Amino acid sequence: GAIQIPTVSFNPGEFNTTALAAFGEYIHKVFPTVFRTSFIQHEVVGEYSHLFTVQGSDPSLQPYMLLAHIDVVPAPDQGWEVPPFSGLERDGFIYGRGTLDNKNSVMAILQALELLLIRNYIPRRSFFIALGHDEEVSGAHGAQKISALLQARGVQLAFIVDEGSFILDGFIPSLKKPFAMVSVSEKGSLNLMLEVNKTPGHSSAPPKETSIGILAAAVSRLEQTPMPNMFGSGPLKMTLQQLANEFSFPANVIFNNLWLFWPIVSRLMEREDITNALVRTTTAVTMFNAGIKVNVIPPVAQATVNFRIHPAQTVQEVLKLAKDIVVDDRVQFHVLESFEPLPVSPFDDQALGYQLIRQTIQSVFPEINIVAPGTCIAQTDSRHYTNLTTGIYRFNPVYLQPQDFRSIHGINERISVQAYETQVKFIFEFIQNADTEQRPVSHLHEL
Repeated sequence: GAIQIPTVSFNPGEFNTTALAAFGEYIHKVFPTVFRTSFIQHEVVGEYSHLFTVQGSDPSLQPYMLLAHIDVVPAPDQGWEVPPFSGLERDGFIYGRGTLDNKNSVMAILQALELLLIRNYIPRRSFFIALGHDEEVSGAHGAQKISALLQARGVQLAFIVDEGSFILDGFIPSLKKPFAMVSVSEKGSLNLMLEVNKTPGHSSAPPKETSIGILAAAVSRLEQTPMPNMFGSGPLKMTLQQLANEFSFPANVIFNNLWLFWPIVSRLMEREDITNALVRTTTAVTMFNAGIKVNVIPPVAQATVNFRIHPAQTVQEVLKLAKDIVVDDRVQFHVLESFEPLPVSPFDDQALGYQLIRQTIQSVFPEINIVAPGTCIAQTDSRHYTNLTTGIYRFNPVYLQPQDFRSIHGINERISVQAYETQVKFIFEFIQNADTEQRPVSHLHEL
């Protein structure tokens, strides 16, 4: 039902407002207990985002927050096996835009809470549920306003759980077993416009280089010269050390001795697009604009490049590196938008949020041996909440394979019915685990 409501974000400030309003009405209808429970306060923020305050019975326990977003990216019909907003179920899978990003979390959080309330469960620890409506276009009207509202109320959170990582299956070369990655940091971003201005003219007597040619060469240099490999900085090294014994010989020896073999491992990680994104700032040319007529030398050519910045680097470092790669004074650099990578959240034995996620994974997914810290290669709404907590964790309790990853913002996005049910079960358990005094022992709550 949620997938059938096309809550599309097109550009910052430009959304399908009719669908967003309809979505608010829809969750009222399908989760009646959540909305009529006396200890739950519901507020609409920024017109279309939703904030739920669940008042726990023990005010001495610091509250936490569950995040998700209700908006999705556009989805043209071409290439889809079923229409992207049909929400059709086929062969055990629910298809549609938002099934993995991120209505699965929106609905699973509310579904789990509804089920707990029906069973007369009263949480001990207070918590918030924040559902942003414009995460796909920066979160300025949703998450940012919710964060400001909570900050004005003096709220400080024990931790936050958002989307941003999964149980990864088949992402690391030679690793046969799936493992859970909980992202404890998030890459930064730099949107850079490169611009070349030249005198226009007739195409019958062209100059040696046109604005398009100069810009194309600059963009090509950026693509052909990757940013430095930062393997060894950040949580990835620890992740691989934890995974070392899951590899067969000789990979297990290599990963158990990273002090010696790190040059080999860093090169190995570069081979696949997704693991490459874990070891460096990535460079993606996403827009190119030039030319007005077939026989006119264009005066202006522009290209937009999106850098996703590794936590070991800064915006200024990446900007300088880009200029050093292009080395052409005719190319102007304009920063359109930027923000720094997020700090690494604690993931030691004392980190309540991380340990609750780890222990819930162990009870809901007993087949998973390894829970490891990682870096989120995308951006999430959680970056707007750094003023409320130092513990921000990104984890979606769903198995993900490389082809599933490509369907996010791509075609044939889908989630299995079983995977969605397990996600509901995970949140159902997580809320109860968060109510224990100390770090909970792994056990199963009947659903």
